[in-house]
Amino acid sequence: MQAILNILLSYLIGSISGSIVLGKLKGIDIRTMGSGNAGGTNAFRTVGVFFALGVISIDILKGIIAVIFISKLNLSPLINHELITIVCAVAAVLGHVYPIYYKFQGGKGAGTLIGIIAVLFPIKCLFIAICSWIATLIITGFVGFATMVAGVVLSICAYYLAVSTNYFYFSIVMSFFIIFTHRSNIIRMLRGEENQFKKIMLFKNLFNR
Repeated sequence: MQAILNILLSYLIGSISGSIVLGKLKGIDIRTMGSGNAGGTNAFRTVGVFFALGVISIDILKGIIAVIFISKLNLSPLINHELITIVCAVAAVLGHVYPIYYKFQGGKGAGTLIGIIAVLFPIKCLFIAICSWIATLIITGFVGFATMVAGVVLSICAYYLAVSTNYFYFSIVMSFFIIFTHRSNIIRMLRGEENQFKKIMLFKNLFNR
C-alpha cells in the first residue's frame, strides 16, 4: 500500500507542467502555440529562453523530488528501496508526459528525466549524455533527434560505468520511451518538415534542407 501511495504521489508531482503553470502567470497557453507541446523546446521556440529555463527548471525539480523525497516517504524495510525509487521515477516521467491535470497532454519526458538522472546516476553519465545532446544539436540542428541520441548514450554510459542492474534497465526503458514520445519528430524528419535550430549548426551544408 505504501508503494502505491509513493507511486501515485510521484505521478501527481510529475503531472505539474512547468510550461502551463508559468504560462498562466504570463497569460498564455503554450499548448496553443508552436507545436502545441507543453515541453521546454516549444517553450523556447515560442516564448523565449528565460521562460524555457523556468519551464525546464520546474520539470527537472519534479524528477528530483520524486526520487529523493517521495520514494522515501514512510519506507517499509520490506520494500526494496532501489526498486521503489525506480518506479517513482517512472511515475514522475509518465506524469510529465501524460498529466492528469491537463487532459493527459504534457511534454516528452526529457526535462523530468534529467532531474532523475542527476540523482540516481554517476554525474559522468549525465555529463556525457548532455555533451552528446549538444554535439548532435550542433551537427544536425534537430533538438528532438539530439534528445533521442542522448537517451541512447545514457544507456551506453550506464553499461560501461557499471551502474546497478536495476538502473541500467531503467535507462534502457527510458531511452526507448524518449524515442516513443518523439515519434512525431521522427515522422517530420523523414518528411523533411522538422524544425531545425539553424543558428547553432556548424555544418549547415550537410543537413540544411
